[in-house]
Amino acid sequence: MIQALQGNPVRIILLTQWFDPEPTFKGMAFARELKRHCFDVEVITGFPNYPGGKVYPGYHIKWMQREVIDGIQVTRLPLYPSHNRSGIMRAINYITFAISATVYGVFFAQSANVIYAYHPPLTVGVAAVLIKLFRRIRVVCDIQDLWPDTLRATGMVNNGRVLSFVARVCSWVYEHTDQIVVLSPGFKRLLVHRGVPESKLTVIYNWADELSLKNVPDPLPSNLLATAGFFKILFAGNIGKAQGLDVVLKAASLLKDKHCNILWIMLGEGLEVDRLRAEAVNQGLSNVVFIPRVSMTDAALWMRSADVLLVHLKRDPLFEITIPSKIQAYMNVGKPLLVALDGDAADLVRRSSAGIVIHPENPEELASAALHLAGMPRTELEHMGYNAKNYYQEYLSIAIGVGKFSQIFKLLSAGC
Repeated sequence: MIQALQGNPVRIILLTQWFDPEPTFKGMAFARELKRHCFDVEVITGFPNYPGGKVYPGYHIKWMQREVIDGIQVTRLPLYPSHNRSGIMRAINYITFAISATVYGVFFAQSANVIYAYHPPLTVGVAAVLIKLFRRIRVVCDIQDLWPDTLRATGMVNNGRVLSFVARVCSWVYEHTDQIVVLSPGFKRLLVHRGVPESKLTVIYNWADELSLKNVPDPLPSNLLATAGFFKILFAGNIGKAQGLDVVLKAASLLKDKHCNILWIMLGEGLEVDRLRAEAVNQGLSNVVFIPRVSMTDAALWMRSADVLLVHLKRDPLFEITIPSKIQAYMNVGKPLLVALDGDAADLVRRSSAGIVIHPENPEELASAALHLAGMPRTELEHMGYNAKNYYQEYLSIAIGVGKFSQIFKLLSAGC
């Protein structure tokens, strides 16, 4: 039956609250690759406002805006733009998009074989299931964050009743979803423990924004040139509570009087960046610098100029089964990794021989690992970087991941 579908392309709806030009690795690159695999793709998303909570220049919120990008129809729907510390405002942001997506999907979207729903937020999965119930369209839910676990771990929600309600909604979404894709073996084990049938679960590792990471800009930014001569340890990405980056300041404080040339670079934005920057100034940490969020192509230049790339999350059972997407980006650029995590992410780095693994929230161990890496021969660091790049290409690339998604979409559309 799958062969019969070849003459009639499988139509996929990519339902995601965040899409290009917002920073997301399951965005236009994913849609293009699906189109290359002969799928007919429509993207249903919101007006771009993440992560700042303000609508991007060139966009104005209205009932609907359609655009065609590289032959892919992108339909943008209204939402309340917000991404600040207020859990209530974020909830309104999530719910308003879910309402728009449900109304559009039920009454106005063209027929489709499969809905691919990108989660978080959970409300996208709710919208996908509601559309399914009215339109009889199969649903694949791609779970990037486990709710309510993530809400609790990040401190976004602490109310027990709210967390319990979110857990019940999650169970309802999982029950009515046809296939669930998770980013790590640990996610799969936990969902099986919570009653999700193992046959409904597939592990597909995330990939990096390969095109942006490949296009290195020229000339070099002046602030990058100012770091020449240092051994640079770079953290790139969201700087929020979950990242627990106070540990970097503590490690930098331990090293600042040792007259070593280790420079800690914090590249990105987030809820914690202003506090951490002020704390670094108060402590006189000249060996820590903060760089505002840049485009992925500029971020690629920073990553390639660094000696080591840092991953850190707070100590939490949830993060032991999480593989932060920055790991794939780091490995793709072929640099050694310093990973302060336990669990699945640590296992991946050990398997690939791509760097050093230490425990999270341990400034003494972080400082010691930094000194060890800074003292390594350049050839050893380069070999770690080679291992990282090679492992990414063999197991984590977009070609590998989309190939697995293609199999799922075709099987569901064939009624298997």
